[in-house]
Amino acid sequence: MNLLRIRESISALALSMACLAAGAQSCDLNKTLAQMDAASAKFQSAQADFTWDQLTAVVQEHDKQSGIVYFQKHGGTTIMAADIQTPAAKQIVFDSNNVTMYTPATNEELIYSVAKNKEQAEGFLTLGFGGSGSDLKKTWDVTCAGMETIAGTPTAKLVLIPKLDSVKANFSKVTIWVDPVRDISLKQILEQPQSGDTRTNTFTNIKYNEPISASVFKIKTAGNPSITRK
Repeated sequence: MNLLRIRESISALALSMACLAAGAQSCDLNKTLAQMDAASAKFQSAQADFTWDQLTAVVQEHDKQSGIVYFQKHGGTTIMAADIQTPAAKQIVFDSNNVTMYTPATNEELIYSVAKNKEQAEGFLTLGFGGSGSDLKKTWDVTCAGMETIAGTPTAKLVLIPKLDSVKANFSKVTIWVDPVRDISLKQILEQPQSGDTRTNTFTNIKYNEPISASVFKIKTAGNPSITRK
């Protein structure tokens, strides 16, 4: 290889290194959490299309559900509703005291009480949707793995390790990609202990602080459903 070729190779390598350095985006955790605190105070509502992908690791089998999810803040409380459209219709509503799931095909309604762990349940179900950075630190050990752009939106990749044993029993780690300016999550990966199963949640077509009809937070049943309380 002649001297010119060597110089060209060195120049190309230097340019590549410079491009990589320019593309790398570090994350300031304290700044990100402070942005989430400020955005949480302004957060009123959010609506998004979602895909929930549950992966059973041992057989590499995916169970996907999709639909529309809604979040609405009332004072210091956030309520959530999910309208699952595929592969089968279901409706889920979280109203701070209960999580209710209704299945039209069987006309069954399951009601799970979360009254004893209201704050924990709300913090989990609304992860990255209006929750403050300060509240996040109460329940999770938080680190930031960098800044990444998803669908044109700059997001902070936050890695969450649960502090509470009750959460550790279900999830060993949660990773969220959150837009700290709006306090909205665009992607979440929840990892389960021992089994290695994961659940990946993605959110698109997000509507922020736009009016949401109160009717989406009410279970719509056909006749008299079979009700089970847990």
